[in-house]
Amino acid sequence: MSIQPTPRRTRCTRRLVTALAGGAVLGATALAAPASAAPAAGCATAWGSLPEAAGPLGTGRVDDIRAGRHDCFDRLVVDVDGAGGRDVGYDVRYVSVFTEDGRGDAVPLRGAADLQVVVRSPAYDHAGHSTYDPAPRTEAVDVSGYSTFRQVAWGGSFEGYSTIGLGVRARLPFRVTVLDGPGNDARVVIDVAHTW
Repeated sequence: MSIQPTPRRTRCTRRLVTALAGGAVLGATALAAPASAAPAAGCATAWGSLPEAAGPLGTGRVDDIRAGRHDCFDRLVVDVDGAGGRDVGYDVRYVSVFTEDGRGDAVPLRGAADLQVVVRSPAYDHAGHSTYDPAPRTEAVDVSGYSTFRQVAWGGSFEGYSTIGLGVRARLPFRVTVLDGPGNDARVVIDVAHTW
């Protein structure tokens, strides 16, 4: 005696087969997704964490600092007005304690590492008037929600040098680039990677 499938059993069997097949497809997709969506492979850099310095004492004036987020790194940009086409120098390095320019007072930064950015251009004009002076100095740029940056603090400008403290999640690789423009201005760009 054989049992003939009833319409109800056939529907239940079809639903079960469909559910199992769908689960298999979802499982295969879930297993394949990390390999194809892994941003780390595309974010590999040849950057390091040793000090980077270049360029002379510049003729331009620091007039703004801003930040941006990218897939593989966080970026800090220091705008130097009238820098004469890359006539700007810098010294960027990890330090054990970030200090204010001139006074030398310690400025605590959030994060596990302190990156000191010195731009060899003042943030004041020939008459001594500030061209950049954020308030509050300890929160010069809002970097809340960034992957790598934890805090940007203005260390001041003294004897032609301007200092910025960058609180970083960890001692991560970075690179420094000087870009021309717009016009007769320049930008000192510091990129800090999200990972090694």
